[in-house]
Amino acid sequence: MASEKQVIVIGAGIIGASIAWHLTKAGARVTVVSESGAGGVATPNSFAWINASWGNPAIYFRLRSRAMAEWKRLSNELPGLPLAWCGGLRWDMSASDMEAYIAEHSSWGYGIEHIDRAHAARIEPNLAELPNFALYVAEEGVAEPVAATKALLADAERHGARIVASTVTALVKTGDRISGVDTSHGLMSADEVVIAAGVGSPDLAANVGVTLPIETPPGLIVHSRPYRKLLNGLVLAERLHMRQTAEGRIIAGSDFGGADPGMDAGATARELFAFLKASLRGSDELELDFHTLGYRPTPIDGFPIIGRAEGLDGLYVAVMHSGITLAPAVGLFAAREILDGERDPLLTPYGLGRFAQ
Repeated sequence: MASEKQVIVIGAGIIGASIAWHLTKAGARVTVVSESGAGGVATPNSFAWINASWGNPAIYFRLRSRAMAEWKRLSNELPGLPLAWCGGLRWDMSASDMEAYIAEHSSWGYGIEHIDRAHAARIEPNLAELPNFALYVAEEGVAEPVAATKALLADAERHGARIVASTVTALVKTGDRISGVDTSHGLMSADEVVIAAGVGSPDLAANVGVTLPIETPPGLIVHSRPYRKLLNGLVLAERLHMRQTAEGRIIAGSDFGGADPGMDAGATARELFAFLKASLRGSDELELDFHTLGYRPTPIDGFPIIGRAEGLDGLYVAVMHSGITLAPAVGLFAAREILDGERDPLLTPYGLGRFAQ
């Protein structure tokens, strides 16, 4: 790899952290610039489900499956990374849709099981109501998003990366290439600049004439106070997706992306939390601690934007929803492309150029 390359990564969420870590491990000189601190803006509000499900087409399923494998590789390289392969239990679709779903994903090699009520009860004995049948994927898991991001950044810093708390006010363009960034602390030069700033990415790219077609839907997630263990893994039921964190908090949304906050986010949070409590046995003393309202950086076609901006050297873009699942694969593939010019075939559909066609 072109290890002496100087790269600025804008954004300290899970995607920026993974790219910075992989670049640093490959020998690049990396500076991470973020005004929000480790974890970024979207990452702390994530449900943090690691999976290759949710009705993806086969080509996207392959990328997500690879990303799940890369999480395991990453956890071996960085011991102590806060991951749990806890399994996912779901029945949030119609019976016919579940049958089609299991047939499709099984044909792709996903370890998905069709289970009955008794089996579901053994997996999650504290559910107040159980489905007649559900789907279960033992290999799905969760990350603790902020802790994982901080671990990646801290290890990158130990290996020579710089973490700078500053606001990027503009990208610096010299001729037909990006040569650095202007920040609240002055100019910084680089051979390559990576935009991994989540919902802030479109404004940064627009500064140099690059359009990122991204939506930012809000998602409300409720967080309980730490509590004794009630859930063993992910539960994706009708109207409620929930899990219990390593800290003991139960977090939930109306789906994994978070609830629609409505006109009164506080009232929505209280209503959702009441439904959460009613869904669990032994939750009488469970208390709502706080709710988060996150804005998901979601490309308009639902798929990631990963790659260089066409016609403009020195600028790489990595912005997506499903950032938690994809982070280790995106970090690995982006580092290879930035340093070697080697684009992984799994990224072929996800360049920015697809929106110009």
